[in-house]
Amino acid sequence: MNIKAFLSLTRPANLVTAIADVLAGMAIAGYFLDASPAPAPVGWLALSTVCLYGGGVVFNDVFDAELDAVERPERPIPSGIVKKNSATMLGTVLLLIGIVTAFLANQTAGLLAIGIAVASLVYDRFGKHHNLLGPLNMGLCRGLNLLLGVSILPNQVLPWAWVGLVPIAYIGAITMISRGEVHGGSAGTLRVAGLLYALVIGCVAALAQSRGQLGTALPFLLLFGYYIFPPLWRAVREPVGRNIGAAVKAGVLSLIVMNAAWVASFASFPLAMLVFCLLPLSRLLAKIFAVT
Repeated sequence: MNIKAFLSLTRPANLVTAIADVLAGMAIAGYFLDASPAPAPVGWLALSTVCLYGGGVVFNDVFDAELDAVERPERPIPSGIVKKNSATMLGTVLLLIGIVTAFLANQTAGLLAIGIAVASLVYDRFGKHHNLLGPLNMGLCRGLNLLLGVSILPNQVLPWAWVGLVPIAYIGAITMISRGEVHGGSAGTLRVAGLLYALVIGCVAALAQSRGQLGTALPFLLLFGYYIFPPLWRAVREPVGRNIGAAVKAGVLSLIVMNAAWVASFASFPLAMLVFCLLPLSRLLAKIFAVT
């Protein structure tokens, strides 16, 4: 068994960003404002999001096996390193573990985990083939993932459900531009993505200001912009597959910085720094495993 090949199906660098989503959601719920928050629910939800994300991207490669055989034959399934049936089993087990561990946190989290699993499978099988619904579907997965973190305090999910729209906009933008990774893309689409990026930064900044935390969140928002806009601009100037792939990779990994900004807006600078410190780990994994 080729362990590295199986791990590559789960996109390990991206799994770290999923943990950052959940930690941001917990901060939004106010969980870390408690003098001594219980660690067990944090652990269950972190494990849940890793398994849900991992299972979702494994099924992405399962459904794309025939297309990847043409466009990306080096990937584990089309190359024959991992059998399609084995990958299907891996994805199924991961999604089931993700749902069960979420229920171990609480029922609301479990129901959200089911929603994430369903949304990811719908995207993998159908959503990605639609120009509008695809980006919205992928964004929904991340929005629900943020709310999975909020569900650590179930009574906070409804009051903060609307914040799920922010990652929907951001991931929707990344998904839009990712369609040009192989054959190149449209500069117009990339510019729309840039506007969505700016909107996301503005929303987080406005929330931070409303909570009197803009000064705490601003360093992370500036870093967020620094990481995502230069590669996007290079892709706008020359919308070839190489540049678009770099922009997508930067956008995905920079989710950690956006989540650090959420934590800074709702909790504290030290906690935000802890989340930010996940970025070097994610970048290290990105040098070993594919991100997109």
